[in-house]
Amino acid sequence: MKFAACAVSTLALWAATVYAEGAPQPLDGMPGDPALGKVVFLDRERGHCLLCHQVRQLDAPFQGTIGPDLSDVGNRLTAAQIRARVVDPTRQNPHAVMPPYHRTHDLRQVAQAIAGQPILTAREIEHVVSFVVSLRDTR
Repeated sequence: MKFAACAVSTLALWAATVYAEGAPQPLDGMPGDPALGKVVFLDRERGHCLLCHQVRQLDAPFQGTIGPDLSDVGNRLTAAQIRARVVDPTRQNPHAVMPPYHRTHDLRQVAQAIAGQPILTAREIEHVVSFVVSLRDTR
């Protein structure tokens, strides 16, 4: 199944295809690039994932401890499970602290200038998923 590039259409299609195990198909129908995903993951204006998570493989200061350590997440979760958590973690845990990076409805405290827009595009989500699924700690 291919997904539309439009955020609202993408999310509606995604929500209709989510199963208990996650979102099985890429949001835009194409696999992501792990190198580009790492850039988004680390970017302090977009993903800023290290604010809450740790990744031992990254030489980056000030890694967070609010969310789980992601150093071996590729050993524990599938791409579908990671995708579902990045798009909208509240579908799995209604009390999640992590922001929904692609959901655009039922949000609070959103600046008017960006209301209705996802934090990350469908393409950026797929890049992040590709990077995160590659995180495998072998120690």
